[in-house]
Amino acid sequence: MRTSTRIPALAVVGVLALTSLTACGGDSTSASGGKDDKVKIMVGGLDKVIYLPAMLTERLGYFKEEGVSVQLLTEPAGVQAETALVSGDVQGTVGFYDHTLDLQVKGKQVESVVQFSHAPGEVEIVSNQAADDIRSAKDFKGKKLGVTGIGSSTDFLTKYLAVNSDVQTSEFTPVAVGAGQTFISALQQGSIQGGMTTDPTVATILDKKLGKILIDMRTPEGSKEALGGLYPSSSLYMQTEWVNSHKATVQKLANAFVRTLKWMSTHSADEIAAKMPADYAQGGGKALYAQAIKSTLPMFTKDGVMPADGPATVERVLKAFNPNLKDAEVDLAKTYTTEFVEKAN
Repeated sequence: MRTSTRIPALAVVGVLALTSLTACGGDSTSASGGKDDKVKIMVGGLDKVIYLPAMLTERLGYFKEEGVSVQLLTEPAGVQAETALVSGDVQGTVGFYDHTLDLQVKGKQVESVVQFSHAPGEVEIVSNQAADDIRSAKDFKGKKLGVTGIGSSTDFLTKYLAVNSDVQTSEFTPVAVGAGQTFISALQQGSIQGGMTTDPTVATILDKKLGKILIDMRTPEGSKEALGGLYPSSSLYMQTEWVNSHKATVQKLANAFVRTLKWMSTHSADEIAAKMPADYAQGGGKALYAQAIKSTLPMFTKDGVMPADGPATVERVLKAFNPNLKDAEVDLAKTYTTEFVEKAN
C-alpha cells in the first residue's frame, strides 16, 4: 500500500519559515527529519470544512510540537492544488484521494499518507428556481451544473452521478464556479441550475433559502447511498518519491494530523469552530459555521487510516465515466500507504 509551476497570490498562514526548495520539493536537511523540517502544503480551499484538519492542526499547534514548520497555501479547487504538487511547487496536497488514481494512469506516482475522511463531504444543491426541474440526477440532462473546477473531484463526482443515472457526460454542462461566494452568485444569477459544493457554502445557501439539497454525501451513509460504498476523499497526498526520501518528516506530519483527527472526535462542533479563523464562516456568523461543521463531521476518520474497501469504490466510480481510467490497470496498493498513520496511532 502504500500537480503551471507558478503559484499565484496565495493565502499563507501560520508561524512558518520559508526555505529554498528543489523541484522535487525539499532540501537535504529535511530528509533526516531534523528540527528545521520545512514543508509546503497546498490545500484545495483552506476555508472548506472538508479540509478543516489542515488549518486546525496549525491552530492547535501540533505541527510545531512535532518539530515541522508547515506553510499552508490555498487554491480554490483540488485540481489546482494537484497541479502545484506535480510541478514541485509544494511537497504535499490536502485534497481528494481520487487524484492519486487519476495521476497514476498519467504516469505520476502519488499516494495518500493520511486519510482524513471516508465520505466525500459534498452536496449536490439545486436552486429554488430549478428545484421542480431537477428532482434527481436523471434530470441533469441539458442543465448547467457548478463544480469547483474542471477536472476537480466535484467534477468527477457530478459525472458519476450523471452516468449512473443514464445521463451521458456530454448531455450536461459542468461550469467551474469555485466555492463560497462565487458558487452562491452563480446560483443566484442563474448561470447554473445546481452544483456540487461543501460546507460552509451549503449552510449559507440553506440559511439564505437560495436552494435545496438534492444529494447529500456528508456522511458515510450518504456516500453509500449515492456512490455504493465508502468514498475516501480528503487526505494528505504526496509524491511517493518524496515520501520515501523524507520518511522522518512525513511521520511528523502524520503524527500531527492524526492527533487533530482524534481531537476532533472528542470535541463539539462549537469547540472546533472556536479554534478556526473567524473569516472562515464566510459571513454566516459563528452559529451557522458551527452548524456547517456539525453537518460535515461524520465524514472524518478518527485515526487517518484508509477504509478497507474505499479505494475500490473510488476506482469503480472513476472508471464509470473517465475514459483515461476505464480500461487502465490501476495499482491501488500504490495510491496510499498506512505506514505512517499506523505508527502515529
